[in-house]
Amino acid sequence: MNMWTKSLRGSLTAGVIALASLGWSGAASAASQMHVAFGDIATVESLNFLIALERAKERGVDIKVTFFKSEDIASQAVVGGEADIGVGTPYALIQKVKAPIRIFYQMSTLKFYPIVNAEFYQDWKDLDGQEVAVHARGSGTEAIMKLMAQKHGITYSNISYVPGAEVRAGALLQGNVKASIVDSTNRNLLEQKAPGKFKVLPVDNVNATDEALYANTEFLTENADAVEILVEELLNTWREINANPAVVADLRKKYNLLPDLPAELEGEVVPYYEESVPTGMFPNNGGTEQSAKDDFAFYALAGEIEGDPSSLKVEDFWTFEPLNKALAKVGTK
Repeated sequence: MNMWTKSLRGSLTAGVIALASLGWSGAASAASQMHVAFGDIATVESLNFLIALERAKERGVDIKVTFFKSEDIASQAVVGGEADIGVGTPYALIQKVKAPIRIFYQMSTLKFYPIVNAEFYQDWKDLDGQEVAVHARGSGTEAIMKLMAQKHGITYSNISYVPGAEVRAGALLQGNVKASIVDSTNRNLLEQKAPGKFKVLPVDNVNATDEALYANTEFLTENADAVEILVEELLNTWREINANPAVVADLRKKYNLLPDLPAELEGEVVPYYEESVPTGMFPNNGGTEQSAKDDFAFYALAGEIEGDPSSLKVEDFWTFEPLNKALAKVGTK
């Protein structure tokens, strides 16, 4: 599963400061429980993460997950000490609020598809002055749509925030949204449900983080052993899926994950990972300094973080200590 326009950024910043004023603890409470704030609903694309969490639980890490309606609310929970670990890309949060938060694991890279209702739009120019729907403020989906607007010299009338790719796909099918951006699972679903009704707009290759794990530095230090176990299981799970995407179906069944998944998405579980793995969407080694620099370049170009990307310091945004310790045990690939 964190960048926004000036007015929205100010709103979020105020919210974070308000949370901090209530008691900035850094870690949510005791080391006995790791509380993860996820700014999205659990669905097909989060199965790999849920599997890794179950495996960490098997090794004695007490993990609780709370699903928030947006990534910015989840990040506020982490900053305010209501959660320990967040899912997202909190570059603007770290830069603007100077929060003692660091990214420590890259879970996925951006692979999304801008979709328009072909009855109304045929290309990017047609979106000038029109409304588009993205996942959340500061999300990779927002950054991609902003970047494409810059590239094509257009301005959206409004960017609406609709968490969940399957929710945006449903809105497209119902006609409530005419232009959005979804993942491969929901792109395929739209093509199956309404052949010829929607068109995928071209987008440049984007080499940047979609979802990463981040936490308060105090929590990472005080709970180093538990975090290391989590990172080890993330690495093990990612590598297993990259070697054999079909294993996701077996692991989902083993851990009874997403038991209420809609029937139309049941058949998309394995295809989603079979399609995503060859693109390099799930890094085998949890991210590198180059990953951070690629993020700086992309999110700065999209207007989501400020400053010359070459002047930004990786250590101001990332910490590699948990990852390096885990890699020393499981090896690199």
